[in-house]
This record gives sequence, C-alpha cells and structure tokens, in this order.
Amino acid sequence: MESNDVTAMGVDCSAVALTVILGDGRRVTAPLAWFPKLARATPKQWSSWELMGGGLAIHWEEIDEDILVASLVNPENYMRLPSWA
Repeated sequence: MESNDVTAMGVDCSAVALTVILGDGRRVTAPLAWFPKLARATPKQWSSWELMGGGLAIHWEEIDEDILVASLVNPENYMRLPSWA
C-alpha cells in the first residue's frame, strides 16, 4: 500500500497529541504542536472532525483545518520538521 493510499478510520486529540487510527489498524500519533489550529482548539472542536475522500484526509469545519493522512504516515514528505525531531 502506498502512503498516499493510507486511510483514517478514527481520530483522537488530546492537549498534547493527535492520534489517527488507520484503516489497517495502526495508530499514528503526532505532536499537537505541529497543527497550530488544533492546538488552539477546544476539546469540543477536536471532536468535531469528519473524514474526507474516503478517509484520505481529516477535516475540522469549525477551525478550518485539513490534514492529509499520508502526511502523518510520512511527515518528512509533507512538512518541515525541526532538526531535533
């Protein structure tokens, strides 16, 4: 399976991390600090997500945030990571 084909089945946010449950059962966790809009959101806003494109992306309407699932699986291909990451 290509990383572009990885799909989400569920999402969980906490004050420190975003965790996505993938269609194949794996869990991918990323620091919430990588997503400033999510970091500033409330727990109620965190829980108001929807899957887009059959699970290829996650969307939070109220805070206008979209995250590609593939970017969580291979972040080095999608975002500039700090040198210490």
